[in-house]
Amino acid sequence: MADDATRLFREAMALFPSGVTIVTTADHTGRWWGFTASSFCSVSMDPPLVLVCLAAKAECHPVFAVAERFVVHVVHPEHADLAVRFATRGADKFADAGFRSDENGLPVLDRASATFSCVTHAVQPAGDHSILLGRVERTSVGEDHPAVYFRRRFHLIGDVA
Repeated sequence: MADDATRLFREAMALFPSGVTIVTTADHTGRWWGFTASSFCSVSMDPPLVLVCLAAKAECHPVFAVAERFVVHVVHPEHADLAVRFATRGADKFADAGFRSDENGLPVLDRASATFSCVTHAVQPAGDHSILLGRVERTSVGEDHPAVYFRRRFHLIGDVA
């Protein structure tokens, strides 16, 4: 896209409110990896499938491209700084962040609004990103309302019935 078209596309996408997720996995040595994604949605109920998008240039892309499992965490506004950290190249993402190892050695954030533990179903190239499709094996739901990302800022959803 031309520079003006790219800028306009980016501005238009900032007007679309979305949830915020932190996606984590571990490589074959057990090292933890993760990234922040706002492109996340359900795909299928039977089997339960979700998708999340990852930039092909991301430092963690090669790890997620071959990972057998990953975990998607829907974060709440108190995790805004953590979400920014996980979106920052070269940051020490897991330092004092509240993650623990699950039964598969993957990092799990205990206090997320929702958590989806997935087996990788497919990885599909899509422009400058890859679509990670995961078959959900386990879901947990927390007490906190999720953060919403809108106009490049985090927001809290008010009371919802």
